[in-house]
Amino acid sequence: MRNQTSEYIKLNDDIPEEASFAIRNVSNNILALNFICSNLPFSVKEKIKLLMMSSIKERLFNTMKIVNREVELQMLKLDIRNKTRDDIDEQQRNYFLQQQIKNLQAEMGNESSPEKKELLEKAANKQWSEDVERIFFREVDKLDQLNPQSPDFNIQLTYLQTLVSLPWNECTEDDLRLDRAQKILDRDHYGMEKVKERILEYIAVLSLRGDLKSPILCLYGPPGVGKTSLGKSIADALNRKYVRVSLGGLHDEAEIRGHRRTYIGAMPGRIIKNIQKAGSSNPVFILDEIDKVTQNTHNGDPASAMLEVLDPEQNNAFHDNYLDVDYDLSKVLFIATANNLGTIPKPLLDRMEIIEVSGYITEEKYEIAKRHLIPKEKENTGLNDKGLTFHKAAIEKIIEQYTRESGVRQLEKQINKALRKMAFQKAKDGELPFLKITPTELEGLLGKPPFYRDIYQGNNYAGVVTGLAWTSVGGEILFIETSLSKGKGSKLTLTGNLGDVMKESAILALEYVKAHAEILHIDYRIFDNWNIHIHVPEGATPKDGPSAGITIATSIASALTQRKVRKNTAMTGEITLRGKVLPVGGIKEKILAAKRAGITDIVMCRDNQKDIEEIPEMYLKGVQFHYVENVQDVWDFALTDEIVANPLKFEIEEEKKEK
Repeated sequence: MRNQTSEYIKLNDDIPEEASFAIRNVSNNILALNFICSNLPFSVKEKIKLLMMSSIKERLFNTMKIVNREVELQMLKLDIRNKTRDDIDEQQRNYFLQQQIKNLQAEMGNESSPEKKELLEKAANKQWSEDVERIFFREVDKLDQLNPQSPDFNIQLTYLQTLVSLPWNECTEDDLRLDRAQKILDRDHYGMEKVKERILEYIAVLSLRGDLKSPILCLYGPPGVGKTSLGKSIADALNRKYVRVSLGGLHDEAEIRGHRRTYIGAMPGRIIKNIQKAGSSNPVFILDEIDKVTQNTHNGDPASAMLEVLDPEQNNAFHDNYLDVDYDLSKVLFIATANNLGTIPKPLLDRMEIIEVSGYITEEKYEIAKRHLIPKEKENTGLNDKGLTFHKAAIEKIIEQYTRESGVRQLEKQINKALRKMAFQKAKDGELPFLKITPTELEGLLGKPPFYRDIYQGNNYAGVVTGLAWTSVGGEILFIETSLSKGKGSKLTLTGNLGDVMKESAILALEYVKAHAEILHIDYRIFDNWNIHIHVPEGATPKDGPSAGITIATSIASALTQRKVRKNTAMTGEITLRGKVLPVGGIKEKILAAKRAGITDIVMCRDNQKDIEEIPEMYLKGVQFHYVENVQDVWDFALTDEIVANPLKFEIEEEKKEK
């Protein structure tokens, strides 16, 4: 027993060598045995068991068994240590130490790492589903099997932190007071009645029902009308969090759906990241510039990835590649903005509720400038408390002659420019040169006006008819001019940078006139001897669309009959080959353009009457509408019996016919 114990003490580094001398110096065998049983590093249970044995012989043999076991264990450890000593590198050494620390912590009853402890604390308050909870705890258990120094540990930890930082079924409480919402929407934006009405309808239904799938809205309109800023007002009105993601130039499907965790640097998509940022499952989420998502890409189609996000029937189980679990987006109020619906794929367009935010008219721009832009820019230029004001005519002059747009972005810049000049004078001279900015002072501040609105030019010439056009910066009037020149005939020349559709309208109009020459009392032989030239002024500006059809037909008829066109009259409408007049779009903008130009009578298709009825009465004052169904109705109204001064004389060469 003494020899066996000495060998064990030698092999075990934790027991000092002096213990071996102590055992040999105890001469009494029973005392030596008891000393070994009670002092060698066995477990406490084994020590008690040995000391309780009444038979000395039995105690001796059992002690020798345990000592032999410990000797063999020490020999095995020594053998392993000798074999691996040369191969162990720094990382394995650290791992070995970490495992020892972990085992020590387990013995002390403190098994979890600080990171794991924090994750478990956060997870206790989460309102997630059983499936997500099961996946979370399964992934947490994987942390214990990873070395904290390894990259895999950090990847796993980041994933788990993303899971617990998401607001699973955590929603902010909506404020469903309609009068408050109306007040906030009116305070921040002037006009935009359709959008405000839709938001108030949503609040009303939500208040009655209590729970509702959020609609997917798409605000469509020209730049600078306030589509993006409207999202903030809607969030305020509903008392929800506000997040915005710009989709302009997005070219990678993973930006929406995230990367799989197998990739280095994987992260969730923008949708999940912004939900995480909002901290609630029901924010107002602005998808800005959805029409500018890149189509030509090798990394998947981001627009197609949006189909799942923007489908109210599917987005309650949105699957992000990084999370790899379904997330409910059905409570999120998605509001997309776009300038052009033509570039949005049809399936995506079908999933959204399109609300047109049309451009502002002069009266609306004046109100916006007075209520929002001027106070804001006065503050920006440090002139807030100086008593400086704009005359109404000055604001209207900026709108009419210094900007040409549907929105108010350029108007804001021009107001800022005028106030900057005033601030410069104040800083230089110590006082403002004047306190009221009138149209007279405006030129000194902004220079000469770059734009002039087209004004009606009268009806002294045959073949000149006023048309109405819609542009991205609002409505405009345009003039269709038809000129006749002697020649071999049957030649139609079109100029003015016209698009294919407009050229086809001109050909249609001419063919209709040829087919109905008798109604106009025209000698059909004119077409064999006279060439027709149709021109639309401002040749540098591209023009296209079918709405000039009746204007071109009237212009040709006027040129061929030399009859004057009715005074202060403009027209818009598409024609067919049999002379039927079809409805066109952009009616509101066209009417406002006509009013600015001094037009009093507008000719349009009868089917466009419904568009007129939707326009507020204040915009229609001073203009009379004449509804037509075919080109003959247009001619009956627009062509007068009065012949122009110095009319063309159509001499038909009979000789050619005789030959």
